[in-house]
Amino acid sequence: MQERSTKKLFLSLEDNINYLYELNTKDSDFVLRRFKIGETNALLLTCEGLSDKILIGEAVLKPILSCDCMPKNPTLQYAYIRDRILCASEQSEVFDFDALFKGVMGGSCAILIDGVPRTLMLDVRGFDRRSISEPIMEITDRGSRESFVEVARINMTMIRRRLKTPDLRFETLEIGEESSTSVIMCYLADRASESILQQVRKRLKKIKIESVLESGYIQPFLDTKRVSFFSGVGYVERPDTMCAKMLEGRVGIIIDGAPLALIVPYLFSENFQSFDDYCNRPFYATFSRMLKYFSFFVSIILPGLYVAIGTFHPELLPESLLYDIAASEARTPFSLAMEAFIIHIIYEILHQAGLRLPKPVGNTISVVGALVIGESAVTAGIISAPMVMVVAFTAISAFLVPSLYDASAVLRLMFILIGGFTGIFGVLIFLTVILINICSIDPYGIPYTSPFAPFDVRAMRDGVLRLGWKTLNKHVFRVQNAYGSEEKRKASEACE
Repeated sequence: MQERSTKKLFLSLEDNINYLYELNTKDSDFVLRRFKIGETNALLLTCEGLSDKILIGEAVLKPILSCDCMPKNPTLQYAYIRDRILCASEQSEVFDFDALFKGVMGGSCAILIDGVPRTLMLDVRGFDRRSISEPIMEITDRGSRESFVEVARINMTMIRRRLKTPDLRFETLEIGEESSTSVIMCYLADRASESILQQVRKRLKKIKIESVLESGYIQPFLDTKRVSFFSGVGYVERPDTMCAKMLEGRVGIIIDGAPLALIVPYLFSENFQSFDDYCNRPFYATFSRMLKYFSFFVSIILPGLYVAIGTFHPELLPESLLYDIAASEARTPFSLAMEAFIIHIIYEILHQAGLRLPKPVGNTISVVGALVIGESAVTAGIISAPMVMVVAFTAISAFLVPSLYDASAVLRLMFILIGGFTGIFGVLIFLTVILINICSIDPYGIPYTSPFAPFDVRAMRDGVLRLGWKTLNKHVFRVQNAYGSEEKRKASEACE
């Protein structure tokens, strides 16, 4: 790549063709079409499957070959074709082989003329792509039925269609030494903080990676350096959700070839919000959010707490429940901690099998497998019935907050082990450590736990609660103005 980037195009067309052959294009998917412009030799270079053949024939070759007043000088021919014959909406000139290859592999066609050390690139993209479909991960009852696709330009169009403002900006960078993947920063110039924009640009430009094939490749480079189960970089599948985040001053990042876009900075409370919250009535949206918060903490703490109480603090259980648990445990050969660990691992195996198998088979494996294995384990006396219920309930609770499922699955296992060895005090200490770790994260100078810590009464209107639009519209939230943010702190210090 380094050699190609410094290699300029030759004056001779044959030298250019020979160099292309040296770069293994003779037997690849590159198509070299020779033709004549008067008495001058010329070449059309495209990539098979990425360009529209009909468009090339009708809009490029036909106008050039049918021209009767073409100059005889190659340089004048090139200028005449560029300025008078071809009228593509997107055309550019390149002078080196690196830009030539990037353009052709992006779906453009190149016109090389003998005696001219530059080439004309025309946008004639026509590759197959997946059509816009309904979201798979962020399913809602109301709202748009559109989701991002793998083509960055289509994703940009869906955002532009929703935000018809001249303040909408798209900045394109190329990341990946071999893939040269287009990464687009999206933001509203009048909403986003210049400090956050500079940090995002700096981190993107510093990325040194061989290829970028999905948004997860660059997510660690944009995230905080602190070791944590939680991330200050979020991902979205819906263009309407991304537009809502950008209106709050956040920066969206679209990766060409990835159906998920990234959002920075991303706060902990946003994991419990969905687009439906802003479409449904406030009382139901508030109830839904409370349910999500409760379910998340239940999904990580309940199994460990059950193991800790059953092992070290049985006096905390009601007498009737204690007798039932003791009777169930008397028939099993394992301790409470070992039972919870085994059933948790079995559940995660079933979950991964359901994800990897074809959808009809995967659903059957997940449901039938859980029922059969759970019932068989209880009947055989390997696992107690209360333990199966506890792990099943916590596993279902984790699905209410899908963006935190990875963290909850690992934390649940850690709480089980800690509860089995140290009891309820160890569980509480570890929970405190997790909360301190969450509070220590500050993506791009914004407290990750805002608006809970530091506490902001005004922002709580859209925290656990979700008030009506008449109230929310009175104060427009900007992420850089959150309590405790670095930018707000600097502004208050400047006023003093």
